[in-house]
Amino acid sequence: VGLDGARKTPAVGQLARVLVARDQDVVLGAADTFRAAAADQLQTWGERVGVPTIRSDREGADPAAVAFDAVKAAIEMEADVVLIDTAGRLHNKVGLMDELGKVKRVVEKLSPIDEVLLVLDATTGQNGLRHAEAFGEVVRLTGIVLTTLDGPAQGGIVVAVQRKLGDPVHLFGLRQGPTALAPPGPAAVVARALPCPT
Repeated sequence: VGLDGARKTPAVGQLARVLVARDQDVVLGAADTFRAAAADQLQTWGERVGVPTIRSDREGADPAAVAFDAVKAAIEMEADVVLIDTAGRLHNKVGLMDELGKVKRVVEKLSPIDEVLLVLDATTGQNGLRHAEAFGEVVRLTGIVLTTLDGPAQGGIVVAVQRKLGDPVHLFGLRQGPTALAPPGPAAVVARALPCPT
């Protein structure tokens, strides 16, 4: 989950690659039915890492229905993991946030949800706190994927978000491409959030 432009779809594809490398059978769910070509983008990521993508043929389809179909298909395929990509939304758009809550409720009819990851752009700054709090109220967050960490902000928001919400950063997005996610070792967090002057 997260805002527009936070790089959620690439994060889903990159996370799929990490899981496939761990011998997990993964299915992708293209529940971002709002953005033009979002399903195509996710399917491309799926093809890159060799996993199927469940999507609707109709733009503007009900995201909860697509998520439901993805989980149902994954159960039938006996997959280990389903990763559902949701549309970006502003935290103050009540209707869109309610829609996100619906996606979660519908999925839980078929399967428990193990993780709800907030994809947060490291360049967001202090606004990231408001976004994170709002998303956490609608769908209980379990962790954060911090993207664009190699940008000028260097991930300074990570400490504030963790203090406020208590949610761990599971992965860093360091660059583009299918191998762009990395687990955040403590040294990497400190080096990025508190860079030493040269």
